[in-house]
Amino acid sequence: MQNVQEIFGSMVFNLKVMQEKLPKDTFKTLKKTIEDGTPLELDVANQVAHAMKEWAIEKGATHYTHWFQPLTGITAEKHESFIVPTDDGGVIMSLSGKELIRGEPDASSFPSGGRRATFEARGYTVWDPTAYAFVKEHSLCIPTAFCSYTGEALDKKTPLLRSMESISKQSVRILRMFGNRTVKRVASSIGAEQEYFLIDEALYERRKDLKVCGRTLFGSKPPKGQEMDDQYYGALKTRVSAYMEDLNTELWKLGIPAKTEHNEAAPAQHEMAPIYTLSNVAADQNQLTMEIMKKVAARHKLVCLLHEKPFAGVNGSGKHNNWSIQTNEGENLMDPGKTPRKNAQFLLFLTAVIKAVDENQDLLRISVASAGNDLRLGASEAPPAIISIYLGEELEAVLESIKDGTPYNEASNQKMTIGVDVLPAIPKDTTDRNRTSPFAFTGNKFEFRSVGSSLSISGPATTLNAIVTDSLKTFADELEGSKNFNADLQNLIKREITAHWKIIFNGNGYDANWLKEANRRGLMNLKSLPDAIAEYLKPKNIKLYTRTGVYSEIEMRGHYEVKIEKYCQVLNIETETMLEMIRKDILPAAFKYMKEISTAAAAVKNLVKSAECKAETALIKALDILTDDLMEKAENLDAVHLEAKKLTGIESAKFYAAKVIPAMTEARAAADKIEPLIAEEFKPFPSYEDLLFHI
Repeated sequence: MQNVQEIFGSMVFNLKVMQEKLPKDTFKTLKKTIEDGTPLELDVANQVAHAMKEWAIEKGATHYTHWFQPLTGITAEKHESFIVPTDDGGVIMSLSGKELIRGEPDASSFPSGGRRATFEARGYTVWDPTAYAFVKEHSLCIPTAFCSYTGEALDKKTPLLRSMESISKQSVRILRMFGNRTVKRVASSIGAEQEYFLIDEALYERRKDLKVCGRTLFGSKPPKGQEMDDQYYGALKTRVSAYMEDLNTELWKLGIPAKTEHNEAAPAQHEMAPIYTLSNVAADQNQLTMEIMKKVAARHKLVCLLHEKPFAGVNGSGKHNNWSIQTNEGENLMDPGKTPRKNAQFLLFLTAVIKAVDENQDLLRISVASAGNDLRLGASEAPPAIISIYLGEELEAVLESIKDGTPYNEASNQKMTIGVDVLPAIPKDTTDRNRTSPFAFTGNKFEFRSVGSSLSISGPATTLNAIVTDSLKTFADELEGSKNFNADLQNLIKREITAHWKIIFNGNGYDANWLKEANRRGLMNLKSLPDAIAEYLKPKNIKLYTRTGVYSEIEMRGHYEVKIEKYCQVLNIETETMLEMIRKDILPAAFKYMKEISTAAAAVKNLVKSAECKAETALIKALDILTDDLMEKAENLDAVHLEAKKLTGIESAKFYAAKVIPAMTEARAAADKIEPLIAEEFKPFPSYEDLLFHI
């Protein structure tokens, strides 16, 4: 492997490169644009574009592309070469400031939720200077936002940038009350842990469901799963180690700070975790990470599976988002600090998060809802669909003493009073981590564990920023101009903690009793995407997003339609794939094996007249019963699927959830009973044992 310090960021047009390649005044202006959001004049943009192009050509680029994140959940690229014809029949290589700042891809073919007709094709990509450009393969990739001709966001980045701006504005207002006059900006940051599976490419090619759906629709439980707990943190297999080494190299070249790698709980499951960075940069980097994971896997004759539940009976994959907010001076506002005043500031921000999560359980659940993630959440391997907050015993005790007006430390017999010296320093990491909580405080950040492995982190990050912004604005409006700040602060924190105490839960989220307790507390249990999305356009949600400036109502209505449409499309594809595999693969394989047994039995009887062939008869009888049952289940699935396709919008989604998914489950159960009875050479596709243990 090359020297890490030499290769890290070598394909990124970062600040170091900018300083080397740009005139001093131009670099200073661009840096100010990046840090403060000031507009970039065209003459400056021209100089930046020229330097960026020259650097990219040095790295082997021949094209540039505005790299954006439409509502598909993945990235999009439209490549343009640098060449400009000259009068003498040659070409020059050029990139202008206008081309750097704005592009014009076709907007009609991307999801918009009905906001764009086919003939309304114009859309714009706009450079995001806060995210560094990079060279990937033969192209200079320029991170951009994507909007329609009428100015509406058609992507996941624009709302994220808006949410970062809004949380910065309200956080600075709060900090001013605590005497901080120097902070200019507050930014949300994320470290996104990425779980994934690796399987052999040759086996993958023989599984229609994996190729089309990204997950297995059939597969009986293998003799061994993850019950031995010998996969988690185990020694890496040779092919996996080689893959991870190659992956790290590619990620480091692109400035992605891949930090942690290890085997996860399930066989063939692994995890990569980067160091945290700004939310919009983290979103870009995670999209790149998922793309590169798949490409590097192909080099090693492997396939990287990012679906939330590729295999039944073993753990699915999530993407744990470690979220915090910090000032441009480096202060982490989710760090409890060591002094009473810092503690008071921390407690106010913490209270804002608690209020935000409790009042917007629906929005957080919607932000992680998908057909794939619905299979994972609440399956005793991932957080439940019910949103709650884990704080740990120490921090919960602090808040309880404020809420109830009781002594925090019986030895000192003092009550918690905000802003005075009796408030103790709140230590970090005084309690265990709760792996069953969807939203857990982990010392100086919150870990949002409900995000699915294939999802863009932009949506959950945007939601979290927006709801916390709304709480902070409410607090700032109330406290600004206060004549007795400490007393008013104490009252506000006590009032809000009391009002939202029900969202705090430090127990076992996998315990069935938690469902009853959550229901008693009045927490929402939105089990599926249709359940969750039904809450999205309620007046309180529209008001929150519009007053924070994160989404317009038109954009929200578009997102509502896009989520429902994608959910139905995914289940339609899965159902049709399942029916095809039953009819073309599983039943023919069973019939062929039954014929083989019948032929063998007949041969035995021909040779040995007294032979009873009980084993052959019993096996054929069992398979006959099971194939009849599977056929019946397939016909039922086909019927309910046809009914689902007659419906539209939310009604179709609800029908898929209520009728089609249970029918799919029944069909799978019937098929999975047949698999163990068929001889290996007659099986229509690789088994779980092959897929999970063949690397």
